[in-house]
Amino acid sequence: MIIALSAIHLFIAVVLVVVVLLQSGKGADIGAAFGGGSSQTVFGGRGAATFLSKLTLVAAILFMVSSIILTILSERRGSSSVITEERVRQTAPVSASPQAGAPVPPTSPAGQTPPGQVPPAAK
Repeated sequence: MIIALSAIHLFIAVVLVVVVLLQSGKGADIGAAFGGGSSQTVFGGRGAATFLSKLTLVAAILFMVSSIILTILSERRGSSSVITEERVRQTAPVSASPQAGAPVPPTSPAGQTPPGQVPPAAK
């Protein structure tokens, strides 16, 4: 069911993007925001709503509703995240760990001497 709702949600998102891109501008360029040209169109009356503006409204509402529904369904489904499993592994006690407060000896790859130390054969 979540897969079907996700597909519908994706379709609504594509429709919303296409409808917004198909609409023409309302004549308020960036210059109108700074007082150039007819700045009354920025906050003025719009006139009658076109079919594309109504379709944008419907698509936006459907997108928000489907987002909320998918969120509710995914919360009810339970957590299947890898991150929560990793947190459980990190908080689990490790039996081979050194005692608290004990210094941990530095380890180096086999056959390599850590910098600043002279190999025993060179002394």
